[in-house]
Amino acid sequence: MEKEASERRSSKKAKRDENFNYTIGEFAVQCYKCFKWRLIPTKDEYETIRHNFIEDPWYCNKNPNVTCDDPGDLECDETRIWMIDKPNIPKPPAGFDRNIVLRKDYSKSDSFYATPTGKKVRAPAEVEKFLEANPGYRDAGVSVSSFNFSVPKMMDNNQKAANVTPGSGKKK
Repeated sequence: MEKEASERRSSKKAKRDENFNYTIGEFAVQCYKCFKWRLIPTKDEYETIRHNFIEDPWYCNKNPNVTCDDPGDLECDETRIWMIDKPNIPKPPAGFDRNIVLRKDYSKSDSFYATPTGKKVRAPAEVEKFLEANPGYRDAGVSVSSFNFSVPKMMDNNQKAANVTPGSGKKK
């Protein structure tokens, strides 16, 4: 009986989850000079820019055929949910994928890494256990310091974009 109720809850949860994508859909960077937002075509390119941002700030002219005189690609407005990542977060080691997932109640986001084996790690201690169980990655130079579990800052205009009361999970 308990298993059946659990399966029903899981089924309802799956239907609810398929209606909304809680992961990041687009990557953008703000020009260090003009402060306009520019779309970055791939997550890999975005992670490279973010990893080096303090030492190598990003400017519009790093995009081919784009200058600060051109209109921005995006405006930080209420049409989407905005999350601002910290600069200089290390680019994930080869084969690992850093993921940010927005909580359903829009209260905050969580980060995790998908390992090359498919396992998810959510904290430095889990990375350490993974490296102990898979020493080949440590031998290849992967260390706990290669990972950063900080999450992007959610912008204030998100509450209107999501049309929710933060932390409630309920639409207005």
